[in-house]
Amino acid sequence: MRTVNVGVIGVGAMGYNHARVYYKLEEANLVAVSDVSERTLNKVAKKYDAKGFTDYEDLLKDPEIEVVSVCVPTTFHHDVVMEAIKHGKHVLVEKPIAFTLKEAEDMIAAAKEAGVILATGHVERFNPAVQKAKELIDNDVIGDIVSASAKRVGPFPPRIKDVGVTIDLAIHDLDVMNYLFDEDVIQVYGTMNSILEKCEFEDHAEIMINFKNESTGILEVNWLTPYKRRQIEITGTDGIISVDYIEQSIDVYGKFAQDIDIKHEEPLKEELRSFLNAVVNGTEPEITGEDGLKALKMVIAATKSSKEHKPISFDEIE
Repeated sequence: MRTVNVGVIGVGAMGYNHARVYYKLEEANLVAVSDVSERTLNKVAKKYDAKGFTDYEDLLKDPEIEVVSVCVPTTFHHDVVMEAIKHGKHVLVEKPIAFTLKEAEDMIAAAKEAGVILATGHVERFNPAVQKAKELIDNDVIGDIVSASAKRVGPFPPRIKDVGVTIDLAIHDLDVMNYLFDEDVIQVYGTMNSILEKCEFEDHAEIMINFKNESTGILEVNWLTPYKRRQIEITGTDGIISVDYIEQSIDVYGKFAQDIDIKHEEPLKEELRSFLNAVVNGTEPEITGEDGLKALKMVIAATKSSKEHKPISFDEIE
């Protein structure tokens, strides 16, 4: 595969990792990075031998750059992505795809009109344990899916200032459930609240998703637990698959119980490699803008449900 020239816009915690992985990938040539913080920018640009711009538009004007990762705060996703598309760049935007559905829809439409790829960064789909779980489910190892139960909890991250736990954490497992179930969402029910004084948004939430095939997804997320846990358990008519995201481990119980050996990989590396492969081959990315829109729609439905104290039909969300 040919080498692709890339840029990273926003090199805080997540963007730094994008720059680090691109720098190591044989398929990528990290040309430039951008950040509003000169201190952060200079540190990353120097470490990875890249050009640095405090104004992201200057990065986008560089004709050498073919693709960009957008890793700025969620409230700025729309403006930055739209500008990148205007400059003819292929874009991978970190999750959530946007702050509102309208913004996401505008981004998807603009990318299609410009003929560029728009991918969404839902990195957990590239966790080797999740990919193996998908393979097992597709091969009917646990029969028909009945339900999935996920827990994503841990202490409050001070760096998160613009969103709550639902859009920051819950969106991961909502997207994974969408990926594993491969069914239309019918209804969403959510409860959420805030306890921590240092958090302006909700810091804990419980969400239930009803799918078209009558299966159910249940999710608990919070920033209250003193330890980090990232797990999902999928129950089928013939068994159970238990996944630990952090350990990248998987257990299968039931009719076809088996020991599963997982080759550990960095999910972000696999995600960026997949994105670059789509760019080079002109194919649809594994996680499209539409996938990002659906995950955001699930979060918005859960938030609306919590405010109105009732289940929300997925068709109501526009």
